[in-house]
Amino acid sequence: MPDRHIVAMGGGGFASGPQGRALDDYALGLARSKRPKVCFVPTATGDSDPYIVQFYSAFNEKDCVPAHLELFTRTVDDLRAFLLDQDVIHVGGGNTANLLAVWRLHGVDDVMRAAWEAGIVLCGVSAGGLCWFEGGTTDSFGLDLAALDNGLGFLPGSFSPHYDGEAKRRPAYHEFVKNGSLPDGLAADNGVGLHFVGTELAEVVSTLDAASAYRVALIDGEVRETPIPTRLLTP
Repeated sequence: MPDRHIVAMGGGGFASGPQGRALDDYALGLARSKRPKVCFVPTATGDSDPYIVQFYSAFNEKDCVPAHLELFTRTVDDLRAFLLDQDVIHVGGGNTANLLAVWRLHGVDDVMRAAWEAGIVLCGVSAGGLCWFEGGTTDSFGLDLAALDNGLGFLPGSFSPHYDGEAKRRPAYHEFVKNGSLPDGLAADNGVGLHFVGTELAEVVSTLDAASAYRVALIDGEVRETPIPTRLLTP
């Protein structure tokens, strides 16, 4: 079986400007091809046209072959063949609950697992980082953060993106882990990517000097947070 790679980003990537694009370059560097085929999947924003334009604006400048997959207006007949022909699948941010529902309706959830097992690099920011875990913190259901517990489960435990970017993320995540709404897991600041090989965390990287990731676990009835060593990427 080929190496399986997932890069879950807490925030950043091409939509955050030139500095954030170092995370995208990191994911591209894991691809099996020197000029990788990269598919952007913007399901979580309802296939937002401006988001798709941002993707092409950023990736047309890279040594890759960009494409995108829309599910609200289907333009691809054979989703499985299309996605399994990629080297990198980049999932955009937005509404995680809606993303999962639409993927399951179209069978994309099963294709994503097949892609992962085939060695295609899976990556994404915010919702595109959370979806690979068992669950995590989300604003999918309204103005307040909630616990989402029906992620794809490729990666064990839970995930909280935007850990330093939204004041309510840290206390909400701690509360969800403490009350059992979410299992122990990982949190990532904006600009941070968590690289998994298989289901094991291999490295944490960041485009921002002070940003990091954390292990969050319930120990003896209290939530404990442990920083994870983080390597700074250069733009």
